[in-house]
Amino acid sequence: MQTSIIESIRNTAHGDEADRILRSCTHCGFCLATCPTYQLLGNELDSPRGRIYLMKQVLEGQSPTATTQQHLDRCLTCRACESTCPSGVEYGRLVDIGRELVEEQVPRDTGARLRRWALRELLPRRKLFGTLLGLGQRLRPLVPAALKDKIPESRPAPAWPQAQAHHRRVLMLEGCVQPAMDPVINPQTARILDGLGITVERTPASQCCGAINQHLGKPDRALDQARVNIDAWWPHLESGAEAIVVNASGCGVQVKDYGHVLRDDSRYAEKAARVSAMTMDPVELLLQEEGRLRPAANAPRRIAFQAPCTLQHGQKLPGQVEALLTRLGFDLTPVADAHLCCGSAGTYSVLQPELSKQLRANKLRALTAGEPELIASANIGCISHLGAAAGIPVRHWLEIIDVDTHD
Repeated sequence: MQTSIIESIRNTAHGDEADRILRSCTHCGFCLATCPTYQLLGNELDSPRGRIYLMKQVLEGQSPTATTQQHLDRCLTCRACESTCPSGVEYGRLVDIGRELVEEQVPRDTGARLRRWALRELLPRRKLFGTLLGLGQRLRPLVPAALKDKIPESRPAPAWPQAQAHHRRVLMLEGCVQPAMDPVINPQTARILDGLGITVERTPASQCCGAINQHLGKPDRALDQARVNIDAWWPHLESGAEAIVVNASGCGVQVKDYGHVLRDDSRYAEKAARVSAMTMDPVELLLQEEGRLRPAANAPRRIAFQAPCTLQHGQKLPGQVEALLTRLGFDLTPVADAHLCCGSAGTYSVLQPELSKQLRANKLRALTAGEPELIASANIGCISHLGAAAGIPVRHWLEIIDVDTHD
């Protein structure tokens, strides 16, 4: 694709990256077949190829409109198009640049600004979010139906394993909303790793991974959050921690990108690259210990696995969890169109509720077609979004495995 980037951003980091990505696109249209919003709406401008044309126009000096913004807003950033694209177009990076430029030029109405501000201010604040969610759970019968969908049933938090002086040590990003929305996931992760002789060192100074701000048009704030996390983790990495385990795949893809987004920061570039290289989804670590794993005692054996977009398209780990669970003895039911998004997509279910619910309904039909006893996933957003309408339990896959303690 030929380009003519406007002078104001030409030869800048954003301009150079956008130009490179645009030039790699060959207009082939393979991305249309795997784009969830194009499947629903049938509008070329709600496909990756159409949005690329819109962003190209903005980058070449054409003023964006509210319609331009709407088409970019409707994008889930699921990155299924990247898995399909034969030319390797890095659409996820381009849409972040495009959204930022459009956000600067197209004012939103007061209601939209307030919603996005509230999401940026509330979700990354772990204690505040936990307090408000707890209040909502206690008052759940009185909450309007539209909001009740976002409030999961309360689950008791299990105890973390007692600190052990294992030779192997890892860090774990505990997340901003996950501890409140599903307090079982983090202690269960730590318990499995403890059973494998790996200590999880907690880092209270770490905070939100930055994905919320990144995808809501505030990349500078996302960079600040990345720097805070790097500073919190660095002493542990220097003293021998072997990895940063991130059990929410949406957060994992963001942390794995620190090296890229901070590549021009002279103070943090080298540290960020190392942090990204040491960040692992749990499946990457547990595949190394597969022989010591088994199904949990009370776990259903017939399950459907919902592969989060951030795991299969973002982190490029398609099929890894499914293969491991199958080898451990689980019966995985077939899931049609497993590459399509469930509609959660971070804040998407709040900002685009109608499209999100259509995608969820389609995904649940595919997941339950084989009559599983449980749906397993790897991302807190997908788990809570699907769980609100599934009719069967939706759990993190780490909850259905255990460590074999027999010799």
